[in-house]
Amino acid sequence: MTGPAGSALRWVERRAARVVGARGLREGGSPWLLDLDGRPPAVLRIGRDDPDVRARFVTEVAALRLAERHALPTPRVLAADVDGAEAGSPALLTTALPGRSAMPPDPPAARLRALGAAAAALHEVVADPLPGLPLRRWPMDGPGGGFARVRDAVGSALVAEAVAREDRLPAPVGPTVLVHADLWLGNVLWVGDEVSGVVDWECAGVGAPGVDLGNLRCDAAMLLGGDAPDLVLDGWCAAAGGPARDVARWDVAAALSGPADVAAWLPAIHDQGRTDLTADVLARRRDAFLRAALDRWAG
Repeated sequence: MTGPAGSALRWVERRAARVVGARGLREGGSPWLLDLDGRPPAVLRIGRDDPDVRARFVTEVAALRLAERHALPTPRVLAADVDGAEAGSPALLTTALPGRSAMPPDPPAARLRALGAAAAALHEVVADPLPGLPLRRWPMDGPGGGFARVRDAVGSALVAEAVAREDRLPAPVGPTVLVHADLWLGNVLWVGDEVSGVVDWECAGVGAPGVDLGNLRCDAAMLLGGDAPDLVLDGWCAAAGGPARDVARWDVAAALSGPADVAAWLPAIHDQGRTDLTADVLARRRDAFLRAALDRWAG
């Protein structure tokens, strides 16, 4: 059997059961779906021994435990070794949720509204910053977050306008809620047209709902186009029982939180089955989304 390192597998077997099979869930690697002898399948996430990686594991464990207390559709923690003392590297073992994350290129409107409603359910959890769950100011915020404001360095007139507009305003005010902070189509699982779970909580924290809503809308614009972002917003508003605040502002924040070269996203997007999408298409759609948000934003 090829798969995770032997030290990680031995840790799983001490904590759960004998591993009889493993399959990489993201580009052939971690996280791993494990078949366990006599027990339901589980998911093993492993990472390199690095302070930022360990911090993300701490965050994921804290987020999943908070989500469990609120009965949200997330994996449950079975075992955690965030410093890698037992597993040889940071490791997290969770339950496996049913469903797949792949989204067809032309999904029904009901499915996009369900995506927004799933985000609204997370935002019902009102919380102040907690150990492992700090304040998140935009998607992928924080140490090791990878993409936060990388586009600031691009130098295009559009990005410069967006950054200047954003930097003129004070930080948003209002109660903070649980945010996933990397909420895109690839982190939502589906059984048919029903959301079965939200996964990959390593960037989570607390913040304004727009951190997630803007990211979902930007992702829907890039991967699906058309009216997909507005259908996501419709679903969020219906589930939340009222309008979303500062939608244009959070759209801008989301569009500024991606990599300078969207080709960096292509392996993950193609892994979702969207091999029809190119870096050029993604970049044009993201810039159009950003331009439209700036035009709507009166700030």
